[in-house]
Amino acid sequence: MASRTAPNRHGPESIEINGEAQPLAKEAQERSKSHGRVAAPQYKHTFAVHSAARTSCLSHDATVVPSFLGFRNLMGLVLVVSNLRLMIENFKKYGILVTLSGSNIRPGDWRWAFFLYLLTPCHLFIAYIIEILAARAAKDVLGAAKRSGDAHPDDHQAKQKREAVFATWKVIANAHAVNATFMLVVATWVVYYKIHNPGIGTFSEFHAVIVWLKVCSYALTNRDLRRAMLDDNTTPAAALPDLYKTCPYPTNITLKNLSYFWFAPTLVYQPIYPMNSTRRWDFILKRMGEFFLLCVLIWIATAQYAVPLLNNSLEDISQLNLINMIERVLKLSTISLVCWLAGFFAIFQSFLNGLAELMYFADREFYTDWWNVSTVRVYWTSWNRPVTNFMKRHVYAPMVSRGVPSTVAQILTFLFSGFLHELLVGVPTHNLLFVAFFGMLLQLPLIFLTDPFAKMKGHNAKLVGNLIFWFFFCVFGQPIAAMAYFFAWQAKYGVESRPTWPLVMGNDTKT
Repeated sequence: MASRTAPNRHGPESIEINGEAQPLAKEAQERSKSHGRVAAPQYKHTFAVHSAARTSCLSHDATVVPSFLGFRNLMGLVLVVSNLRLMIENFKKYGILVTLSGSNIRPGDWRWAFFLYLLTPCHLFIAYIIEILAARAAKDVLGAAKRSGDAHPDDHQAKQKREAVFATWKVIANAHAVNATFMLVVATWVVYYKIHNPGIGTFSEFHAVIVWLKVCSYALTNRDLRRAMLDDNTTPAAALPDLYKTCPYPTNITLKNLSYFWFAPTLVYQPIYPMNSTRRWDFILKRMGEFFLLCVLIWIATAQYAVPLLNNSLEDISQLNLINMIERVLKLSTISLVCWLAGFFAIFQSFLNGLAELMYFADREFYTDWWNVSTVRVYWTSWNRPVTNFMKRHVYAPMVSRGVPSTVAQILTFLFSGFLHELLVGVPTHNLLFVAFFGMLLQLPLIFLTDPFAKMKGHNAKLVGNLIFWFFFCVFGQPIAAMAYFFAWQAKYGVESRPTWPLVMGNDTKT
């Protein structure tokens, strides 16, 4: 066996053969020196290929983890090619289904949607009028208490007046409740009975729910600010955030302040927000361009791919053909995932960031890295931060502070969220199936199922939790919900050959 010794600075002078150093040929040494490189061994077939203990780079005991960039590129290429094949197959079978005619939209739908768009924000200004009256009453009692306190520290009359103001808060709270509830009820009734198109109905109901949440936050926040002003409590627990000192109550009760909150990309009211000093118009135009293109993508994916697939699923659902139904769900999962991801990026990254830039709004944590979550609990607190902030501040935290157990408060919060989800899906489709509502309730067992994965050490536990999340949301959850509401819509408003409910629901004849 032969091995080469380490070269010195002038090149090798010998090789070791069977433990003995042998000089290289003089000519080889001269050539080595002249070319400035180490000469190759004289005996080519004796080079020691296996000279150390090494592991395969994909083995668990590998010391260095290799990069998988090539596999990622391959998977991306396979995904593109596979979907390109499906697009060609879809075009050969159906042609171009996307149209700009809008023939399926009734003229009355546009009129009612425009009416709701103008009417709904009016309830914000009704809340503003209520808060003006409440602020005046609070300032009157505060002034009376200060005057009485200067002359008579224990003045009984001032104390009674303060208690009377606190008693009027029930009237103020009831006025806010009636205002907000009336707005939501009217909008829901109009969408359900007057707006036929589910797309326009979804936009109108979505707008109504957003304004309703803003009205609730405006009323609840100002109630606590008013009480903090009257209580004059100096304990650390009663201290207001330092940010509010630049706009103390009731100086925040202005039309300008409310109008900013109306357009601000948040559902939580504050007297003042972190603000930027400049506005970048190029940033706004880019975000709005992204929003438009993603909306077009969702529209094409829905009209060209989702609708034919759903129409072809109607007979299988009517006959309860389980195998075909599973196949349709798996096919629909890809389309629904594309629409969902595009919708998420369009709303939370493009639209809200563009709106925030327009409004100088500095806090732009509209989401965190929810795609990496290993538990369903973390997902619901990271993918939609505006709603999460509202639920935590105005629903969950007040219940816990009143002694409600944390688990019960979570369940009640999910019930409330499920109610809102059903409004946003069931009302525009004119079918209150409560699939969205119970879908939210099913998140509770998923939370308890995936919570242990976050506590486990190691990468595999988090990987399993993440896979469970993706499966139940994108493969199992959304496609089934979409199929259920589409089937109900076609059964109610479809063509003459529309499907009937399955036999399990007691209907065995076609209408």
